Amino acid sequence: MSYVDPPTFVTKMIDAGQSKVLMSTRDTVIRAFMAGAILALAAAFAVTITVQTGNPLLGALLFPVGFSLIYLMGFDLLTGVFTLVPLALLDKRPGVTWRSMLRNWGLVFLGNLLGALTVALMMAVVVTTGFSTGPDEVGARLGEIGHDRTVGYAEAGAGGMLTLFIRGVLCNWMVSTGVVAAMMSTSVPGKVMAMWMPIIIFFYMGFEHSVVNMFLFPIGLFLGADFTLGDYILWNELPTVLGNLVGGLTFVGLTLYATYARTGSKRDPAPSTTDDRSPAAV
Repeated sequence: MSYVDPPTFVTKMIDAGQSKVLMSTRDTVIRAFMAGAILALAAAFAVTITVQTGNPLLGALLFPVGFSLIYLMGFDLLTGVFTLVPLALLDKRPGVTWRSMLRNWGLVFLGNLLGALTVALMMAVVVTTGFSTGPDEVGARLGEIGHDRTVGYAEAGAGGMLTLFIRGVLCNWMVSTGVVAAMMSTSVPGKVMAMWMPIIIFFYMGFEHSVVNMFLFPIGLFLGADFTLGDYILWNELPTVLGNLVGGLTFVGLTLYATYARTGSKRDPAPSTTDDRSPAAV
């Protein structure tokens, strides 16, 4: 059977976290770059579908194609290493330290950002015909997303910041569930199907994903949207990154680790109340 039981896939999660920490700087950045670029293309694809059909559910249903490609090709997203790498540290795997974990997170963040920015610039060229015209319908929508999810939150003040953080938590709860779900199967169709379900939830619900936002907000700035780089960093990226860290690690990584890798002691069975002299005891 292609199904992998929870104790086994949790061990795979820890192994994956250790493997990512021990990867060379060169390979870490290349794989993170490609992950950021593919995810940005998937976001552009989903927004295009939504604009052209007027149906956001259809865009959400097809968006996970990007995540599936990223996982199957072994590339790394910040949201994934937030969940997996700390488990290797907690498990005291050789070579995994606080410093090496933070190094991995920093390199993956950099690679994701560079990949997403590259696609943002390319797509800005596409939707403006080489900056010779104003943004087309898809470009206009991309600019609106950046404005609504920065200035819109800023107008709400502390409530907006809290909302951003919680949306980041909920996002990586679902995204990391997708990463882990892909480990539940040894077949490609099984991996894709398991991953697809939670990713649809995150995208359709409009939760905040730090790497997706590395594409959505810079392209808005390239297209002249009505918000600033400071708005994006303060009123989206920073609280989103923090929320993604808390969501993936707390609700996925640590919960699975605690109950399958560090399973609590089993309770003793209740003493038998059967009378040894009864016929049942003979």
